[in-house]
Amino acid sequence: MPTKNLDMIIEKTIETVGNSREQIFEIGEHSRKEYRTLEQELKDVRIKVATVIEKADHTETKLRLARNRLAEVSKHFQSYGNEEVRKSYEKANEFQVQLAVLQQEESQLRERRDQIERRLLSLEDTIERAETLAGQMNVVFNFLTGDLREVGEIVDDAKEKQQFGLKIIQAQEEERKRLSREIHDGPAQMMANVLLRSELVERIYEDKGIDQALQEMQDLRKMVKASLAEVRRIIYDLRPMALDDLGLIPTLQKYLRTFEQHTNIPIDFKSFGKEQRMPQQLEVALFRLIQEAVQNAQKHANPTQINVRIEIKPTKVIMIVKDDGKGFDVETTKEGSFGLVGMKERVSMLKGQMTIDSTPGSGTLVAISIPLNERQA
Repeated sequence: MPTKNLDMIIEKTIETVGNSREQIFEIGEHSRKEYRTLEQELKDVRIKVATVIEKADHTETKLRLARNRLAEVSKHFQSYGNEEVRKSYEKANEFQVQLAVLQQEESQLRERRDQIERRLLSLEDTIERAETLAGQMNVVFNFLTGDLREVGEIVDDAKEKQQFGLKIIQAQEEERKRLSREIHDGPAQMMANVLLRSELVERIYEDKGIDQALQEMQDLRKMVKASLAEVRRIIYDLRPMALDDLGLIPTLQKYLRTFEQHTNIPIDFKSFGKEQRMPQQLEVALFRLIQEAVQNAQKHANPTQINVRIEIKPTKVIMIVKDDGKGFDVETTKEGSFGLVGMKERVSMLKGQMTIDSTPGSGTLVAISIPLNERQA
């Protein structure tokens, strides 16, 4: 009976967590839609403000000239007469009214612009919090619904088992989030564009003839090839097949050569020591560390050259990734970078050491040392 009650409580908890997760996702999606709408409105308002300011400047110039004319006519009233004075006064008054209207419109537009900017900042915070909460809810949901029996065979202590299970699930969620964003920003966007442009081919054929339609088809073919290349890159990033067949060094050579071609950043790669096969999990971990370091340099440092060195010794593996990019202050850099955190986690799990040497304007050097025992070597 107690077990049945506990099962009911767990089921109810899972249902509540699942519903909450969906609601948080909907809040995030709604906030993103509103953010995009307001972003466009802000662009339009800024253009209107610039236009109104320009009109106000022109009107103010005309008003100044009209006032000078009115002063001149009034001063020499006898030479110009009542009609000329009246016209000069009406002209100056007309420009005065126009300027007042433009100034009022500018004030309203500026106020609306400030409101939109404040709302955008609020939405950014809402979206960020929704993503964080969604990730946390996913961890909780997967932890509640997952089967930890296999993990329990490895980890005996209950507290250690919980922490280990949560780390596994959290790592999976982070990887899924990264992969979903890559697919959304890359192949998914390209495919949506292909679909949209494919619908235009028939119209182009009818309106502009076969030559234009064929040109459009050629452009579509290029887009599909680019999308296919992006999908293959994502698949390769997930799991380079050559690692199982060729080993660490040849796979790194192939990956860095492809990376160099893809980013146009020259990469100087050298390996030292006796090339040998290591346990599969260790080779994957070492590959991921260099991959992450190189990608971090490309994303954040804006380098013109990246140097990669790896030395396999009998008792340890030493890896160095150095770039000539913009660098950063190691002491004041926030610890929120997922790339660095992920690398530190991998190194810690392998009982290794990682040091980062960087200063603004002087590039960055990442040095990693992973110990090897006899079984691994």
